[in-house]
Amino acid sequence: MYQTPSLGRSDDSAVDSSSGPGTPSDMSMFAQAYSIPADAMDMGALPERVGTPQPSRYHTALPDILHPETASNVPIRTICCIGAGYVGGPTAAVIALHNPHIRVVVVDRDQGRIDAWKSRHLPIHEPGLEDVVRIARDGAAEVRRRGDSATGEAIDAARQPNLFFSTACIATIKEADMCLISVNTPTKTRGVGAGRATDMAALEGACRDIAMHAKAGCILVEKSTVPCKTGQLIKDIMEAHRPGVVFPVLSNPEFLSEGTAIRDLMQPDRVVIGCESTISGHRAAAALANLYAAWVPRSRIAPIGIWSSELCKLAANAMLAQRISSINSISAICERTDADVGEIAKSIGLDPRIGPQFLKAGLGFGGSCFRKDIASLTYLAESLGLPEVAAYWQQVLTMNDFQRDRFARHVIASLNNSLRGKKIAILGYAFKKNTGDARESPALDVIRILLEEGPKSITIYDPLCSEADIRRELSVLEREYAVSMPDGPVRVVSDPYTACTDSNAVLILADWDMFKNSKPFTSSKPVTMAETYDGATPTDILHLTPNPKRATINKPPTPPRTPKLSPLSPDLTTRLLPEPPCPADCVVCRSSSTTGTSAKTDTTTPIDWAHISKTVREPRWVFDGRGVLDARAMVGMGFRLETLGRASMY
Repeated sequence: MYQTPSLGRSDDSAVDSSSGPGTPSDMSMFAQAYSIPADAMDMGALPERVGTPQPSRYHTALPDILHPETASNVPIRTICCIGAGYVGGPTAAVIALHNPHIRVVVVDRDQGRIDAWKSRHLPIHEPGLEDVVRIARDGAAEVRRRGDSATGEAIDAARQPNLFFSTACIATIKEADMCLISVNTPTKTRGVGAGRATDMAALEGACRDIAMHAKAGCILVEKSTVPCKTGQLIKDIMEAHRPGVVFPVLSNPEFLSEGTAIRDLMQPDRVVIGCESTISGHRAAAALANLYAAWVPRSRIAPIGIWSSELCKLAANAMLAQRISSINSISAICERTDADVGEIAKSIGLDPRIGPQFLKAGLGFGGSCFRKDIASLTYLAESLGLPEVAAYWQQVLTMNDFQRDRFARHVIASLNNSLRGKKIAILGYAFKKNTGDARESPALDVIRILLEEGPKSITIYDPLCSEADIRRELSVLEREYAVSMPDGPVRVVSDPYTACTDSNAVLILADWDMFKNSKPFTSSKPVTMAETYDGATPTDILHLTPNPKRATINKPPTPPRTPKLSPLSPDLTTRLLPEPPCPADCVVCRSSSTTGTSAKTDTTTPIDWAHISKTVREPRWVFDGRGVLDARAMVGMGFRLETLGRASMY
């Protein structure tokens, strides 16, 4: 998490907050591009408050944001991304990959996190992320592109690194032409709005640092998920520290899904850019649009008002979560009527007005976004005097909690309403597959209810969640159940067979492919980025060399032919520079060697359920909270299977 700097620290020398760089030599490339007084360029030319609706003489003359020439006099040479988390790191890496002429620096005050981004062991797991980071961070030995030679190829010069990670926050902000604010905005845990309102402390601290140290005209881009009207809060902070200095504020919400973040960045459905209705606001939006146009068709870049942009992320997450809660409510009815929620979801998903996405019944949504964003939306609605709207969205959260509660209660009831002296095995702690993120995992609520029954032990296995991350999330239960004590009931193991051995019940709480007992989908043809957009070559997609025609590719993306998408073509991947070896005291390498596991965990090879059937206790209970198991195959191996939304199979 980004924190407000302490004055006088050696790594970030502070300056007098009453003034800041303001001479022409200290102005950003954006500000130098205009020979216009600040008051005519920004808010002074229009009514002072951004949110005040009014007609303007500039509206008919404002430039086309999506036109490549609009921002031609707004060069962006250095980007500072504040926050090296799940949003900031991948987003900065992809922007750097496609814009090799721009220096992108990711800053964070967590030295351990920055060291991880600079190492062989990235701090987060995302399919394809490692390749993207390596080519932007380390460069490439050589790059092949389509040419006019007899072979149809030519060799370009070596690509130089343009992605950097640092804890020198202030020094980086001083050099930046654009700052991406990607700090943590969690839900408040105390004070007014606790449990629902957004904690803006980190964002305010980042904005104060920008206000005190950034060049005049530096473009501020909201990447963090924030409440509506945060743009006005940012402008107020900037005005308080640097009165009269122009700092255009944009809203560029992320629509990333953990586990597919790189694919979402490489093939976005849309790129939303919210800006103010000023000349500087529109030109700043055009500058950001030009960065994305290096690989995204301009038809997919959507310029809208800044308030609409801020609210659209909350609305999108709320509606996606609503679909999950809706199908889960149907799953409860299915279990009472012997209907199959999977068949229902498939049937209604064929309706083009509904579609199949987010209709998979299970334990409900988790992660750092859905619950937080819906809580923020309910708080916003109540603040605006709309209690009925708040109550509507609150019910989505209520149904989500109900689904987890009834799953755990059903496990207890099936085990004769007592867990005394019994071992429970949990397969999967991450809130979804293909991520090591343990935040807001449905497993936490299930474990809390199970612990109330005093089990002998609860053993957890997850292929990517580290024991430290799981323990940190379980720390909320420490006082009541002593889960972190050496002799406590909760154990975290590195092997699924160890977790299941001698257990009275096996619970599947995450949808990892390795837990499935059906044949996984495979394709004989590997998918590369050459297949991403019709008519575009790998060089076009990666933007390793300038391609002025790239922005005119408006065809929809070719659907991926396999679930796993590699962001780089095989030719480019093999030409990455060798990674430097880890130091002798590397914690990750040492941990892998002592446990006998690989640093790169295989999450696709199915586990041997036939073997597990011989190690669990009769009557071999398995509770599938994610609908990943084939019922007939499990029953054939002697298991008693219970699946959410389906009748019992045994």
